[in-house]
Amino acid sequence: MNFNKPPISIAQQINLLKQRGLIFNDEIRAAHYLSNISYYRLRAYTYPFQDNKITQHPFIKPVTFEEILELYVFDRKLRMLVFDGLEKIEIALRTKIIYRYALKYGSHWHENIQLYANNNRFIRDINKLYEEIDRSNETFIKHYKKVYTQPPNPPSWMSLEVASMGLLSKLFENLKMCPEKKAIAKEFGLGHPHILESWMHSFAQLRNICAHHGRLWNRRLTTTPKIPNNTMNDFLHNRNIYPNKMYAILSCMTYVLHIISPGNTFNKRLNDLMNSCSLIDEKEMGFTEGWRDEIIWQ
Repeated sequence: MNFNKPPISIAQQINLLKQRGLIFNDEIRAAHYLSNISYYRLRAYTYPFQDNKITQHPFIKPVTFEEILELYVFDRKLRMLVFDGLEKIEIALRTKIIYRYALKYGSHWHENIQLYANNNRFIRDINKLYEEIDRSNETFIKHYKKVYTQPPNPPSWMSLEVASMGLLSKLFENLKMCPEKKAIAKEFGLGHPHILESWMHSFAQLRNICAHHGRLWNRRLTTTPKIPNNTMNDFLHNRNIYPNKMYAILSCMTYVLHIISPGNTFNKRLNDLMNSCSLIDEKEMGFTEGWRDEIIWQ
């Protein structure tokens, strides 16, 4: 089937939404927002309130444009909160991985193929790292290449600072099981590195969504964190949760933040945010009944 839908003006967008049942309290204000936030972007926030099996996508409950905008703003604030928390987590992960392995295996341990379980994956990932190093404009990378000739690439504490979170998670997963890897998992309150590996992959995907201004509130993650049966610190009492919904990854985040950043305000800010939007369906986000009573959310 060929695509043949023509572009429509903002006035036509408003009329179309009105025909489908969306209520407008102030069409002039709505036109202003639609000129700065695309119709298609807002469609992701109207979608759950429409019957999308019918061609005209009628709204199935009374909803106002202002409520949809409130939901959009909620999601933006959630994205900013998550991105802020992930920054702390990502920096801590880099620091602990680099520190443990450099002390044991030397400055360029990350290039030692003997430390990795799968040689083909190592070659792919290390070449990707070299590409990221070559693209980097960081002063410390330029200084190393200007001053030193051997080894050709900078030490781990420089090289891995410019690696993407996704690449770092792949390198860490491919590292053979050893005392250093186990020690890093324990520093994050996790008994086994396999749990940390899955969390790192999930954090990397979540970071990419945030970096590209993607929707979070009812997102279904394709890379899901493993929910541990045992943890070194208090985790969730009710672990019967959906690992692909936001509540699971937010719980993993707050667990780690309690360890690396005691006294952080992530919990309070999330709790306040969850109370700020009338259209929020906590169950749709995977939140369990009584989640605020869980120790990690206190």
